[in-house]
Amino acid sequence: MTTYILRRVAWAVVASLIILTLTFMLLYFTPDTQLAEMQFQAAQAGEDPEEIGDAYESYYGYDQPVHVQYVDFMGNMLSLDWGWSETRSQPVTTAIADAIPYSMMYGVPSIIISTILGIGIGLYSATNQYTRSDYAATFFAFFGLSIPDFWFAIILLVIFGVVLGWVPILFDTSVAIFSLENAQQLILPVIVLTLSSIASLMRYSRAEALEYVEAEFVKTAKAKGVKGRRILSHHIFRPASVPLATILVGDLLGIILVSSYLIEVVYGIPGLGTLSFRAIINQDTPLVMGTVLLPAFLTIIGNLAQDIAYTVLDPRIDYGDA
Repeated sequence: MTTYILRRVAWAVVASLIILTLTFMLLYFTPDTQLAEMQFQAAQAGEDPEEIGDAYESYYGYDQPVHVQYVDFMGNMLSLDWGWSETRSQPVTTAIADAIPYSMMYGVPSIIISTILGIGIGLYSATNQYTRSDYAATFFAFFGLSIPDFWFAIILLVIFGVVLGWVPILFDTSVAIFSLENAQQLILPVIVLTLSSIASLMRYSRAEALEYVEAEFVKTAKAKGVKGRRILSHHIFRPASVPLATILVGDLLGIILVSSYLIEVVYGIPGLGTLSFRAIINQDTPLVMGTVLLPAFLTIIGNLAQDIAYTVLDPRIDYGDA
């Protein structure tokens, strides 16, 4: 098991290096909009654009050989020096650090709620197959999977914000984090994000649990008089949790990170999604790269965590250490 974990950690490091290398190549071959703007302004002022370009490249080290720039880039990435955001006039890491709390305000509650309810409803649906509650849960799952997040977010905002006036239309950053006003304006984002993630998790849980509902060891446990809750928790959920762990981190992270772009733009939340969206619109290349790299690293760490969890949940698996 130790060799397996070390091998997975090594693969995570290799994947990170590949992502950073691809990022460097994209930055290297992408035209520098900031340089182009400076040269345009210099030309309008009657100055020499070439001289301005040479001074700019010398200041940022762009006149160095590509391998020197690559080493400097990797060093800056490891030291968390991810560049300067011209549109926000602050380091990229500072802009990301300022945005993370706003994404966590609705992301963390959504992950907790969707994990608990998704697995719980999936197990209940599997043990009550082809009943009215199973059909209702299946309808709920397909509704959550098929409905577009941005459309559902707008509809909820129109109904509960504009028509009924129960929630504010625009996100207010001046209210305290732990206050009723903040909870009130986060209700709709949490509902939209939870619906999209809970539906996927519920379908996975139901499918995995169904493999064990009619298993011989479950029938034996029922014949011995074991209570229903113990059968559900010890004989169905425990073996089903191993394959569930493989999709819990990766899929949830994917859904939440992708949905955050749409949800934050619709509700005006100044989180990572809005930060990345505005960076793309304003062609702020360092900030775009920073907001793309962070989810990529989180996904690598999440997949590494779920691989390690695999070894803990099912010790029967042979990892080829011998």
